Amino acid sequence: MASARISTLAMLFTLSGLRAQLVTQPEDQVTVAEGNPLTVKCTYSVSGNPYLFWCVQCPNQGLQFLLKYITGDNLVKGSYGFEAEFNKSQTSFHLKKPSALVSDSALYFCAVRDTLIGAAGGAEHKL
Repeated sequence: MASARISTLAMLFTLSGLRAQLVTQPEDQVTVAEGNPLTVKCTYSVSGNPYLFWCVQCPNQGLQFLLKYITGDNLVKGSYGFEAEFNKSQTSFHLKKPSALVSDSALYFCAVRDTLIGAAGGAEHKL
């Protein structure tokens, strides 16, 4: 059975004169066998109500939008069978897929935008 390895990269964006916002991916690498559930973790730190996003960049392609949370239902369904659950108390927005495919190999970006100030983002790379 094929497997996929996920490597992580976190990025921090700070806007001049404003408070910093941070998105982190706590795991450096995750290996997932094809057909098994996939979870790509994302935690954030913002001062207000967050707008949360997941995007993906497949090899040799541009960035594609997967899903977003602004308000409403905490479970957000997105493209390609992905979903993410907003958990305000744990400041998390983990991306999940019930059955991973080798074709899911890509760079995954978690991003947050505070409703009051700038933006921050992080990336997950699945090989």
